Amino acid sequence: MTYKGVTVAAALALAPLGLALSACSAGTSSTEQTGQKTAETVAVTIITAQGQHKFQVERARTAAEQEQGLMYRTDLKPDGGMLFWPYPPEGGGPRQASFWMKNTPTPLDILFIRADGTIATIAENAVPFSETPVLSREPVAAVLELVGGRAAALGIAEGDTATWQQTQ
Repeated sequence: MTYKGVTVAAALALAPLGLALSACSAGTSSTEQTGQKTAETVAVTIITAQGQHKFQVERARTAAEQEQGLMYRTDLKPDGGMLFWPYPPEGGGPRQASFWMKNTPTPLDILFIRADGTIATIAENAVPFSETPVLSREPVAAVLELVGGRAAALGIAEGDTATWQQTQ
């Protein structure tokens, strides 16, 4: 029997190969391969004394997304990263944050952001795979992770302002 010029036997014989190829295609991310949903992205602008810097980052808003963070990731872009907002994910207002680099192979700059959008603390070049807590030192409402070294390269400092569209 044929369907659109291909025999059913040939189509069935080639089906496993097609499945194997689709799972290994270069354009498919590990997230897509495992069936997880694609992360929501948000534009974040940081206003510094030198001007504005724009980032397009993934948003981690649930407890599970925030727990996973950027673990295992090696595909970070210079103007990418992750925004943990709202923080904490269950609500209840700003609180002191504690992050670590467990299972995170890329150094990160961790920017702790107050409820008014000002940057409270910057932990620069957090050490990959470290389980040492990185603390905000005060209550924060959001945390932004960038590729390590970006804050210094762009002149981002404590007291600068971070903005993004804040819709739930």
